[in-house]
Amino acid sequence: MSRRLALIGTLILLAVRAVSAGDVAQFVNLGFSGDGKYFMFGQYGVAETSSAAWADTYIVDVRANVFVSTGTQEFAGTQPVDPGSNGLGALLNALAAGLPRTRQLHIDHLATGRLLYVLLDGAQAPDTLEFRDFQTGRSYKVALAQAPSSDGSGASFSIAVTVTDKDGKARAFTAGNAAYTRFGVKAYHIKQIVLAPDGASLVFVVQKEEKDNQGSNIRYMVETARPN
Repeated sequence: MSRRLALIGTLILLAVRAVSAGDVAQFVNLGFSGDGKYFMFGQYGVAETSSAAWADTYIVDVRANVFVSTGTQEFAGTQPVDPGSNGLGALLNALAAGLPRTRQLHIDHLATGRLLYVLLDGAQAPDTLEFRDFQTGRSYKVALAQAPSSDGSGASFSIAVTVTDKDGKARAFTAGNAAYTRFGVKAYHIKQIVLAPDGASLVFVVQKEEKDNQGSNIRYMVETARPN
């Protein structure tokens, strides 16, 4: 087989794998409010089945770990995007639609907090993390536990966290709800851990593998916590 034919065969194989893999959302940290009470994030992409761009944006009450009323925006394109488009325009449309609520809650898109941990694309996702924040001297131990539903139609998860200050004082808490099953989810991974600008709240960005007839789609959610 010639090198050219081998290259063509490889490209075809990669294309087949891409088609069977489902679509992958891009996560965007959209910032905190000035008082640290609210956190905003978004995700966007191109739907595999329709090739149309889509996006969602959410505002979360950090203390309560719930979505803010009227703080969610969704945009779904009706036409296939041009080749090479990643769907970013859909996110901009969703942001424009939610601008009044964003301004009302004083979300600052520049106040994105500080990354404590990030799972690099393509890297193996560990269920247990241990790391030190050298800026504050705190140490973190994070353990993700997940379980499939009895019929295999979904999965639940929780995150056990221990934060140890530089003076040795430790605080333990749990994020997520092990009793809540999200149907259609095959697995969870911790994608990012963000320390809020106030230095008190944590945001756990959780990557979800959602299964459908086309393969596994990647979507995102967050869990927020404020250790005592």
